[in-house]
Amino acid sequence: MIQHTIVGQFVSTLLSSRTQAHIYHLQTPSFAAHKALNDYYDGIVDLVDGLVESYQGKYGIIQGYTNLDLLEYQSCEEIIKYFTALSMFVERSRTQFPQDSYLQNQIDEIVALVYHTIYKLKYLK
Repeated sequence: MIQHTIVGQFVSTLLSSRTQAHIYHLQTPSFAAHKALNDYYDGIVDLVDGLVESYQGKYGIIQGYTNLDLLEYQSCEEIIKYFTALSMFVERSRTQFPQDSYLQNQIDEIVALVYHTIYKLKYLK
């Protein structure tokens, strides 16, 4: 049986990443980082929403949502570290999800957005 609270924590982290990206977006002095973060927070909510609705359609309502602490902008390097840690979290946590291909494909889209953001932060200055 799948623990809905584990899935709730996974989703909470992703939704928190949207707010975190928006804060970084508002605080960064870099126009390139500003745009990359805008693309991330504009994209992540729809991806997470689709994942949650697909999951809940088969497995039931997710429980166990939590709030995560938000960070202040320090540097672009810190933002890259944040997104790198987020990518590792998603990759590690996806194994606790059901292995239905449609759910895993939706998680793939989330991972792609995270890595796309890392690319923009690292190389588009």
